[in-house]
Amino acid sequence: MDNGASSYRRYLNGDEEAFREIVANYADPLIFFIDRYIHDIAAAEDIALDVFTDLVVNRHRYHFQVSLKTYLFMLGRSRALDHIRHRNKLQMLPLEQAFSLPLDEPSLEEKLLEDARKQAVHQALKQLPRQLQEAVHLVYFEQLSCKEAAKVMKKTTKQVYNLLYRGKQALRAVLGKEGEQLL
Repeated sequence: MDNGASSYRRYLNGDEEAFREIVANYADPLIFFIDRYIHDIAAAEDIALDVFTDLVVNRHRYHFQVSLKTYLFMLGRSRALDHIRHRNKLQMLPLEQAFSLPLDEPSLEEKLLEDARKQAVHQALKQLPRQLQEAVHLVYFEQLSCKEAAKVMKKTTKQVYNLLYRGKQALRAVLGKEGEQLL
């Protein structure tokens, strides 16, 4: 058996059967190799599939300088280590603990009240001059900093702070007494 390079050359020349040979010859060893790193056979199968997909999609990357098996195992190792890094960032909980966590979801009544508040603020916002609307929207609804909003609006940061102050004052005037609770 060759090192897989001839099969890959045949695949590059249009022989689809050659790729099936590559998968048949290297899939199981690659999966078991990846599993030695991540200790999860299902994830190892997924990573191996990604490696073979990479071989198809990025044909230009393999330059026949090492054997195809070595190249596949290099890709598999790299992807396995990426998987481990990603998995370590996630906090995994056993299923039993996940169901015992308290849900912090608001009640239907709270959701309706929040929606009514948002709608009232949006209606009041429409009554303000365009620049005040834009400043309030960028900072409070789009969560941009005053500096970022200043760049978007082509204003100085101080001008944006002033627009925000005037915008909040105008909203309080439009919303009236209930506005104090909404803002």
